[in-house]
Amino acid sequence: MTKPKPNSQGHAWPADARLLLLLTALWSVVGLLILASASWWSAQQELGDSLYYVKRQTLWLLMGWCLLLIIVRWPLRQWLRLSAVGMLAGLALLVLTVFFGVTINGASRWLLIGPVQIQPSELIKPLVILQAAVLFSNWHRHRMVQQIFWAGVFTVVLGLILRQPNLSTATLLGLLLWLMAFTAGLPMVLLMGIAGLGLGAGVTSLVVNAYQFQRILAFLNPWSDPTGSGYQLIQSILAIGSGGMSGAGFALSSQKLHHLPFHTTDFIFAIYAEELGFIGCMLLLCFLLVFAFLGLRVAHGSLDRKSRLVASGATILLVGQAILNMAVATGVMPATGLPFPLFSYGGSAVLSCLVTAGLLIRANLEHTEKS
Repeated sequence: MTKPKPNSQGHAWPADARLLLLLTALWSVVGLLILASASWWSAQQELGDSLYYVKRQTLWLLMGWCLLLIIVRWPLRQWLRLSAVGMLAGLALLVLTVFFGVTINGASRWLLIGPVQIQPSELIKPLVILQAAVLFSNWHRHRMVQQIFWAGVFTVVLGLILRQPNLSTATLLGLLLWLMAFTAGLPMVLLMGIAGLGLGAGVTSLVVNAYQFQRILAFLNPWSDPTGSGYQLIQSILAIGSGGMSGAGFALSSQKLHHLPFHTTDFIFAIYAEELGFIGCMLLLCFLLVFAFLGLRVAHGSLDRKSRLVASGATILLVGQAILNMAVATGVMPATGLPFPLFSYGGSAVLSCLVTAGLLIRANLEHTEKS
């Protein structure tokens, strides 16, 4: 019989922390396998190396796991103290993206730092969780100037992400902040006012950016332009539908053969569904539900408000983003640029997800060390 794993302070890890660590490891391994299946053909055709994406993703996973293990070894209060500096650094990267960002498919979301390409809007996600926990946990104790300052920082961050343009990530972070504020018990009048402003910003973005409005039209009726704006969604639905009950089999998708665009990033779930079928999709949903249950249980059992908000925010971000990605691929929501956590190709997203998972596990360890 194995003994519980001790943490950095010599205490035994609680069962939830060990389960979350195991599930995150399983998520990482399965995600790498799904990426290998989705990417091998296009990588071979375009780059001459069928393992190109897998090799690069493996390096990012190793870096992400190093960060996760560092995070779980240090008290959460240390990371909360660094959150303000981290948020301002993330804000600075977003500002640099405005002037020096690399434009891909009409969006300037990436920065080149030497040979490495990063996406600040992904890297800032766990920093938003930490700073929101600091701000909302003691909202009424903060002076008004502090409230206004950090509310302004969050607004500028969302505005810069909208400007890239990246409506999906801005919407996700806006929902994350709103739900964390709701969990912290901020006045409902204030929350309703913020929701109205967020809705107005989203509508404005749709009006200003014609391609986003076109996505809405394609979502409502993709067959009105099957070779243009509706092509992506139609191919995704065809991939999912052709999976049937048990799927075509691992690595046997036909839609990834130059039929489905973005099949290694935003629409990787469609390849997953085609190859593993309805049964595989149900298993994935069950996995996400178990992860969400454990995350919310950690939040419920936290001994202080900051830990509770960090655990809530981390769970909302990881599971919520996965559900939104699945909703887009199945045509339940308009197409967005949200990757599937730990499935989609992308180093910044991998680092963001694993850091967020580390914060969730660390929040659970706080309970053990203080009990």
